[in-house]
Amino acid sequence: MSFNITILGSASAKPTASRHPSAQVVNVHEQHFLVDAGEGVQQQLIRCGINPLKLRAVFISHLHGDHVYGLFPLISSLGLYGRKTALRVFAPAPFGEMLACHLRYFDSELPYPVVWSEVDTTQHALLLENRTLEVWSIPLRHRVPCAGFLFREKRPPLNVDKFPIAKYGLTIAQITAAKRGEDVTLASGEVIPNAELTYCPYEPRSYAYLSDTNFSAKAATLCKGVDLMYHEATYAAAEQRIARERGHSTTADAAKAALKAGAHRLVIGHYSSRYKDEGVLVEEAQRLFPETYPATEGTCYTIEKQR
Repeated sequence: MSFNITILGSASAKPTASRHPSAQVVNVHEQHFLVDAGEGVQQQLIRCGINPLKLRAVFISHLHGDHVYGLFPLISSLGLYGRKTALRVFAPAPFGEMLACHLRYFDSELPYPVVWSEVDTTQHALLLENRTLEVWSIPLRHRVPCAGFLFREKRPPLNVDKFPIAKYGLTIAQITAAKRGEDVTLASGEVIPNAELTYCPYEPRSYAYLSDTNFSAKAATLCKGVDLMYHEATYAAAEQRIARERGHSTTADAAKAALKAGAHRLVIGHYSSRYKDEGVLVEEAQRLFPETYPATEGTCYTIEKQR
């Protein structure tokens, strides 16, 4: 089952000739979620071969323009594409006021509902849950209310090992019980522990999106053991003062967050336009956290299954 992240935008504040503002698509088991929606997100979806109609929901970290300006034209286009199913949008207040104005003036006859769920940026809360996935909010430290998002795969159903099936002559009913996590009692009365019969096909995977923020030990701790972490790194390490003043992070801050979380891999983005080559920023972060990679637009990062 797929679990991958496609980078659509990596700029901070404003687009540049080679970068779009923040946007990503998280694909979990072919469920597509848009995370932030900076200007130009529609074109980026098309360039990356992602059908906008596949989007299940949108998660907006905060209401600065470079993270939300692209959402409203996307809402309009989805209507032109003929979308019928509801689009859920998770965003901080007062997004509802912005949405109401857009619908009133531009999309009063939209053929599908847009359903807003408010994100309390002060809470680590479960926002969305289904059979295979949970999405949690992560409180961040920015100049306005801001939240990151943790996508966590649920533990997959147990598989029953073929060897004990043959060894104990298990019936279909016993195999089914074992898959539910139960111990199995044989006709002889012997009880076979579930751990001897089953195995987890792969460990649940996870992805953390930490948008605009100062370094936050709390946020990093809430992402403990995450497979892949995205963390903004607007500035080089030498710009710590300006980063702190503006509610942003440096490359060193991002690397410290990954270390604190025990993340397996780190992707950094939200680059200031002063840096023409993000390679300099990536190299800085790699000195503290070697498994650091750039949020290069069009790149798809896959989280592989691990037994």
